[in-house]
Amino acid sequence: MTHVSMPPDLRHAAERAKGFMPPAEGAALFDTACAYGTLGPICEIGTYCGKSAIYLGAAARETGTVVFTVDHHRGSEEIQPGWSHHDPTLMDPRFGKMDSLPFFRTAIASAGLEDHVIAIVGSSETVARYWHTPLAMLFIDGGHSEGPVTKDYEGWAKHLLPGGALVFHDIYPDPAKGGQAPFHVLQRALASGDYKEITTEGSLRVLERTPTP
Repeated sequence: MTHVSMPPDLRHAAERAKGFMPPAEGAALFDTACAYGTLGPICEIGTYCGKSAIYLGAAARETGTVVFTVDHHRGSEEIQPGWSHHDPTLMDPRFGKMDSLPFFRTAIASAGLEDHVIAIVGSSETVARYWHTPLAMLFIDGGHSEGPVTKDYEGWAKHLLPGGALVFHDIYPDPAKGGQAPFHVLQRALASGDYKEITTEGSLRVLERTPTP
């Protein structure tokens, strides 16, 4: 998609940040954002601690755009206490809830990307209801059960510009390798006829919205 290389300092910052994105998938996310960022702003659903936002922010800096990253920062289902991806260091003892926002702020500030990555703290469903800005790229990586990922797609994909990129993370066609909800929504998007699949890297899938005739 692009021959621009991610600056080594930002690549190292992304790899150091808490999160679940392998470096090869992060590099593909950066490449995709570089390819589509010239069309307009980028939106990420599911911030967590900022790992993927650094990849996106590096591309936004390269292409002269911004990244809006939406998350309530209280954690999706799979990272709550008792679940496999739970990180106890993210618990806020004052409220007995997860709070990834301080980790995100530290990661983005340390990477020097505060001018390019804008946090929107709130429910994806609520923010989408009041969103009006057309998007060049939408990265869906929030809650991974059927309800949340479906609402993210229904609430946000309609804001994607023709020719823009719709990107999903954690796509596992084989149920033995991971949850099926993101895969089901990916299939729904492809079945709509509004998107074509562009590239695959690990569990990352990049679709492009069909330009309006």
